[in-house]
Amino acid sequence: MAKQPKRRALRGKGPTPRAENRPNHKKYRGGEDKKRRDVRSGDSRRDEGKRSEFGRKRVERKRIDSKRGDRKRDFRREPREHHDTIAGRNAVVEALRAGLPAKELVVAIGVDIDERLEESVKLAQKMGLGIREVERRQIENMTGIANHQGIALVAKPFQYSSQKEIFARAKEPALFVAVDGVTDPRNIGAIARSAAAFGADGLLIPERRNAPLTAAAWKSSAGAAARLPIAQVTNLVRSMQDAKEFGCFIVGLDGDADTAVEEIEIADQPIYMVVGSEGRGLSRLVRENCDLLIKIPMSNTVESLNASVAMSIALYAVDRKRHAI
Repeated sequence: MAKQPKRRALRGKGPTPRAENRPNHKKYRGGEDKKRRDVRSGDSRRDEGKRSEFGRKRVERKRIDSKRGDRKRDFRREPREHHDTIAGRNAVVEALRAGLPAKELVVAIGVDIDERLEESVKLAQKMGLGIREVERRQIENMTGIANHQGIALVAKPFQYSSQKEIFARAKEPALFVAVDGVTDPRNIGAIARSAAAFGADGLLIPERRNAPLTAAAWKSSAGAAARLPIAQVTNLVRSMQDAKEFGCFIVGLDGDADTAVEEIEIADQPIYMVVGSEGRGLSRLVRENCDLLIKIPMSNTVESLNASVAMSIALYAVDRKRHAI
């Protein structure tokens, strides 16, 4: 009988390795993660020691700098102070001459002295204002103006009247002025100046979307803001309705109106006159609540007038009509 060939046996790979030793097993990955965490924690402990050492050096450096005084102060990194100010030698002396309600006069250390600065200091002393000397950079932070000429005047918040007081003190026939969307303080000041010049009983400024009476507005008014009652109203349309109940005709300045300013026929009646911003004009609700819209005839080459100029022309027209009557 022929001998059968011997069959080859399969060669095994040996016993199955433990789960921790198999690269694709989650326990193997968990062990590697633990090693990485241990390495990182050791590094972080070393870094923490470095950081604490760096922190100690910073504290020591601060102590050294504090001993040196304020020579290393960087005013560019200091927060800007928010003050209602007037800056510049001409502007400050004019504001002091007009009696602008102010808190203090601020002068730069080592500034060149001239006649305007001397007069400003004398006026401030006469008014009982404090005079403070600071670095030039501090004046720039207070005013937001680089060319402040080393002097600034910090104004007090304006003391507004109430609409009720303005209505109660009005003469016959009454004349009230209001603004709608005038955001330039200088325009507010110029309107106040015109209103005082033509005998208006008060100026009404809405709290929202209008400039308040700031130091810049006071300067533009040339001191007229001290002689004219000014009130802030919460809602202009509500103020117009109150004026109607008071007996006023509501007159709005509108470039698209049909009636020219010289054709106004109710000049001898109580009037509440409203002007809008240049370009946008009166808002829709304000325009709809007006009893009469008037315009100022102009050349076609000019789109619109400045709000303060338009109000001045309208007030002059009303004043001439009243004097004629």
